[in-house]
Amino acid sequence: MKYLAHIDPDSGREQTVKEHLIATATLAASFASEFGAEETAYRCGLLHDVGKYSDAFQRRIQNGSEKVDHSTAGAKEAFNVKDAYAAFCIAGHHGGLPDLGNQKADVAGSPTFHGRMKKEVEDYSGFKEDFESIPNATVPQKLCSSNLDAYFFTKMLYSCLVDADFLDTESFMQNGAVVRGGYEELSAYGKKLEKHIEPWWDAYNELNRTRCNILRTLMDAAGSEKGLFSLTVPTGGGKTVSSMAFALKHAEKNALRRVIYVIPYTSIIDQTADVFERIFGEGSVIAHHANAEFGNDTPSEIKSRAYLASENYDAPLILTTAVQFFESLYAAKPSRCRKLHNIANSVIIFDEAQMLPVPYLTSCVAAISQLVKLYGCSAVLCTATQPALGQIFEKYLPDMEIRELCPKILSENPIFKRVTYEREGKLDDAELARRLCNENRVLCIVNSRKQAQKLFSLTEGEGVFHLSTMMYPEHRRAVLKTIRDRLKAELPCRVISTSLVEAGVDVDFPTVYRAMAGLDSIIQAAGRCNREGKRAVEQSTVHIFETEQRAPETLQQNIGAARHTLRKHEKPDSEEAIHDYFSFLLYTLKSGEELDKKSIARSVEGGAWAFRSTAERFKLIDGCGYTIYIPLANGKRLTDELINSRPTKSLIRKLGQYAVGVYENHYKQLLNIGAIEPIAENAGILRDVSLYNESTGLAFGADEGKGIFI
Repeated sequence: MKYLAHIDPDSGREQTVKEHLIATATLAASFASEFGAEETAYRCGLLHDVGKYSDAFQRRIQNGSEKVDHSTAGAKEAFNVKDAYAAFCIAGHHGGLPDLGNQKADVAGSPTFHGRMKKEVEDYSGFKEDFESIPNATVPQKLCSSNLDAYFFTKMLYSCLVDADFLDTESFMQNGAVVRGGYEELSAYGKKLEKHIEPWWDAYNELNRTRCNILRTLMDAAGSEKGLFSLTVPTGGGKTVSSMAFALKHAEKNALRRVIYVIPYTSIIDQTADVFERIFGEGSVIAHHANAEFGNDTPSEIKSRAYLASENYDAPLILTTAVQFFESLYAAKPSRCRKLHNIANSVIIFDEAQMLPVPYLTSCVAAISQLVKLYGCSAVLCTATQPALGQIFEKYLPDMEIRELCPKILSENPIFKRVTYEREGKLDDAELARRLCNENRVLCIVNSRKQAQKLFSLTEGEGVFHLSTMMYPEHRRAVLKTIRDRLKAELPCRVISTSLVEAGVDVDFPTVYRAMAGLDSIIQAAGRCNREGKRAVEQSTVHIFETEQRAPETLQQNIGAARHTLRKHEKPDSEEAIHDYFSFLLYTLKSGEELDKKSIARSVEGGAWAFRSTAERFKLIDGCGYTIYIPLANGKRLTDELINSRPTKSLIRKLGQYAVGVYENHYKQLLNIGAIEPIAENAGILRDVSLYNESTGLAFGADEGKGIFI
């Protein structure tokens, strides 16, 4: 009998189960060879779909009968030879990694691993006709010497399996037409960067000479052995390019495969991508914009094909967000986890590392430490205000020091002190708008998108602009270009923004207003004032003010720590103030439990093997993982293509330029009134484009949007 794994609905082509198993096993083994687990990954691949040898599955694939569990059989095969790692991976290769559960209490069919192991499965003995035996495999003990190690090894093994399964299935479905790779070697990126910075060495003023000295120091340090690094460079010190220069040379010296650049906000990913594309060329950077997850648990053709196109970090230079990066490391779904094995043997730059959410700090540090200790990575904690993370890293990497790449003599150069700070007390929106109208060129940063929109509506006159994450990236890019052009021409330019403009956005205003926030955010905002050092310090003012609206709850403790620090220190950007702020925030205001508020690190280290429930708890920003694609400008053509043809990874990546991330309640409100067409579990296309304004972006709520845009 010919046992089939897949049938192409368009052409009728067939792929046998044996062909699929061998191809998946071979790919998985090649992925796992990066960390010495190829034997285990190969066995995973051979066993993952043995349940497709059942008559029930063959009936389903031929005539579309009811769904058949084909994952449990392979998981049982692995579990019978005491390979729990492979068993977990196989059990979850479609529905996601399960929790272990309770061996005594769980009954057959419970959604736990023990429930799956008790479940009766269809006869799959046809497997023995194609495979007389399965090769032995030894699980690398160095990767599993503690509960934390075993947890992350399971995730890495799972990633190898599901990515191999995705790729082989996609290759069959597209008749071998899947385009993978095609990127230049990482060494070519290094050569392009060297060419880009070549004119810089003849620096024409002291600020640029100091930036070049920092750049040269980092390039000289790139020959260091792999490990954990910090990079403390003041705002305006050229941190983005300098850190990339270090990463590319360090990768070359240590034979690493890629550079992954992790930024704090989705909202600045397009700005950073612009910087890198100017250096390396268009299409050279994979920017992971959207949170959309395309599931395979519905019959919709568009969802199943887009599911195969989910992100897998297969390029030499990846640009992503802290939310995407860390939530993937703790995720359980295959579409989120498939990229993880490609993180191994990379240089990972954590830009603005101080912005890692404090309640998840322990679990984030634990994940970074695993990648450095066991998966061949170097990590660079890159910031203008280095947080006091050393104590946490000491727990997970006790034998590894954090090596600072920028000497203090460079980072503390007085040339970087370019602004005067003034404290204004409380300003209501009307008074704040009046002040902004009286300035010719001014940037105002507030803590919420709703306040930014309200303040924008109150600010009158020529050259008033709004920036927030309610605008899709291509829209923000166009507005920022206009802003930069007006600043260069010294035309009136008044910008009201959320914090997205603080990090990675190259603008230079003579005056900045910043709503009270964490000290690091205030200093970042100051980096948009007199950025190029062309004005006198006394003519470059950063006004710190309190708002009439209460800041979001997630910022309250950072604001409290900033107020505490500013009562003691007059200069927010002094070394003493920065040290006191982070010490107070992390080790006085917060207990050890507060740094692991959801008990994620404690659970993993305790050996809970609770993959699904851990993924549900690990949400860096609760409820914000919903994506709405905006069918305006080129977004209309791309969304039409998504609906009318086969989604590809390239298409999903391009669509990120037209994506707006929203909270769950906002998404569901728009869904309930029919304003969006759902295309995935957490993604949809905006169909009522009247809810998108050319100045402020997507309306916050259906009622509010209808009122504004009628």
